Amino acid sequence: MREVSYDRIVSTVTQLCMDANYFIGEDMIEAFKKGLEKEESETGKDILKQLLKNAEIAKSEKVPLCQDCGFAVVFLELGTEVHVSGSIIEAINDGVRKGYTDGFLRKSILSDPVKGKNTGDNTPAIVHTKLVPGDKIKITVAPKGGGSENMSEVKMMKPADGIEGVKSFVVDRVVRSSSNPCPPIVVGVGIGGTFEYVAFLAKKALLRDIGERNPDPFYADIERELLEKINNLGIGPQGLGGRITALDVFIETHPRHIASFPVAVNINCHVARHKVAII
Repeated sequence: MREVSYDRIVSTVTQLCMDANYFIGEDMIEAFKKGLEKEESETGKDILKQLLKNAEIAKSEKVPLCQDCGFAVVFLELGTEVHVSGSIIEAINDGVRKGYTDGFLRKSILSDPVKGKNTGDNTPAIVHTKLVPGDKIKITVAPKGGGSENMSEVKMMKPADGIEGVKSFVVDRVVRSSSNPCPPIVVGVGIGGTFEYVAFLAKKALLRDIGERNPDPFYADIERELLEKINNLGIGPQGLGGRITALDVFIETHPRHIASFPVAVNINCHVARHKVAII
């Protein structure tokens, strides 16, 4: 049994919180550049250039890419042959607390959803835990901004709606979102499972790199089709018109009950923040 110290978890999460807010992924940078080549609107091109400049400034000066530094959402893959000295959930929250404080990141979490006040340190985090074979710990920190999260939705569809119903729901959700999630967006889609699990699938889908297709060719083709449909809507960068409304669409699936057909859409803004560390 491999031992990992509590402090190592804290320091790792601290750094991931800051890095996720300061440094946009290279896949996103390349997506912006490719978007510039495809964008037909001059206003859209100008916005994409500004997004690239913003990413450059954030990286060089180590300042947040966006003023909304997000809810700290953590995907934890914990090896069954590793032991953490102390509570790993407490260690993650200590890391979030330190990362958001030391990194001068905006704190946005209320202690109670109705009557609470700001916790002052962006805790507690949302932690999705999965036990996996081996002696490693994989931690992904994905800060989720309120603007894009507000444009997400779960729908309990009828099995008879089929895949065409799914496509219509996804496109309609983007239409109704319009400029609110700060396009160009990344669209995560969950299909199957249960009411709560399908929302997790949609969020998990957002962790993929731009251009990474679903391994099932059927769903890979639907991802491409949905991306084309969304980019034909004319919403464009920041909702001011153009071709590049979305940078990608990702689908994750799970087996479902014969009587249920849950579908979820989780939208990410143009920075699609997430950073990974393996301990």
